[in-house]
Amino acid sequence: MRLSKTFIKTLREAPKDETAKNGAYLIRAGYVHKEMAGVYDYLPLGLRVIDNIKAIIRDELNRIGCEELSLTTLQNPEPWEKTGRFDDQEVDIWFKTELTSGGVLGLAPTHEEPVTNLMKSYLSSYKDLPVAVYQFQTKFRNELRAKSGLMRGREFLMKDLYSFHTSEEDLDAFYTKVEDAYRRIFERAGIGGCTYETFASGGIFSKYSHEFQTMLPVGEDTIYYNNDKSVVLNKEVYNDEVLADLGASGETFEETTAAEVANIFKLKHKYSKPLGLNFIDENNKQQTVYMGCYGIGISRLMGVIAEKYADDKGLVWPDTVAPFQYHLIGIGEKGIAEAEKFYAGRENRVLYDDRDKRPGEKFADAELMGIPLRIVISDRTLEEGMAEITDRKTGKSWTIAISELFEK
Repeated sequence: MRLSKTFIKTLREAPKDETAKNGAYLIRAGYVHKEMAGVYDYLPLGLRVIDNIKAIIRDELNRIGCEELSLTTLQNPEPWEKTGRFDDQEVDIWFKTELTSGGVLGLAPTHEEPVTNLMKSYLSSYKDLPVAVYQFQTKFRNELRAKSGLMRGREFLMKDLYSFHTSEEDLDAFYTKVEDAYRRIFERAGIGGCTYETFASGGIFSKYSHEFQTMLPVGEDTIYYNNDKSVVLNKEVYNDEVLADLGASGETFEETTAAEVANIFKLKHKYSKPLGLNFIDENNKQQTVYMGCYGIGISRLMGVIAEKYADDKGLVWPDTVAPFQYHLIGIGEKGIAEAEKFYAGRENRVLYDDRDKRPGEKFADAELMGIPLRIVISDRTLEEGMAEITDRKTGKSWTIAISELFEK
């Protein structure tokens, strides 16, 4: 991408109503545009980060046998009314619209009901199971406290996975596969070392559910962890009874704040029973399908990564999710000529700052945008046949021969 050919412009200041570090830097660096509280547009750089996160998730879920689909955003109230969630006054997160012809439609905050209803058309025998389907989709939730940049929004991107099984044992086995897949996803996304599977309340469905929490000073959740972080609990289940249940009685626990990036849940019959999702077993008897659901907040994950690694100069992207691998700057007549040669054929890996700007302004923008490696080719470096490379994360710089740079 040539910066001279894009409409993206960096900003010296973030909007006054954007107080979260991740939101402020993502706006200033030209990754997102803020429409209103909790609602963001994804600009070309931001969309590339989102697509890289999706690619990691898609790779890991396909690896364990999941299939991707796309469900509708507009929702028929009928299946939601059967579970009592369309007019739930205690958690009224719906955005709804009245039709001129009569009736009401909603914008989906999640998809348990519609995917369960859909599966009634395709699952009838034990031979049809198990099934696991997922999607990447924009969700809508009327959050009363839309804040923290991309970490809490009214309109946000989500990966939601739903699994269907003949037995609780089969559900348990798949649940374990998802746990492992999620660990690999967060490791590949660059936050594996600070993201932990956390025990949380299972509500009426099971004793526990699990969240994946990234330790973060501005996180909205409080978690507790033991010395080796082998047991991590959400505040809501941090008590003597649970510690005893987990075999952690007597251990010392530390308290910290964290941001939830994912959750997984054994739904069992919560939605399949009221919606009539059944199958005929090997003995020709009708049984209720077991279900699990597994979510990852895509845009939230992007915000958490930005918040976690940003420094006082700007964003710092892990290699695997960065929009480009290299931020190229040419200085001087010969430096620009060599930079043009390097850029040719590498357009998908290189963000090339070919604007008519001073070097200092280009360097500042490179630090703000957070691309992993900055390459500077200048008249001065060419005097010794070299280019300069700077690691955005560590700030360390070194030189490399121009010939070697082109080869690699």
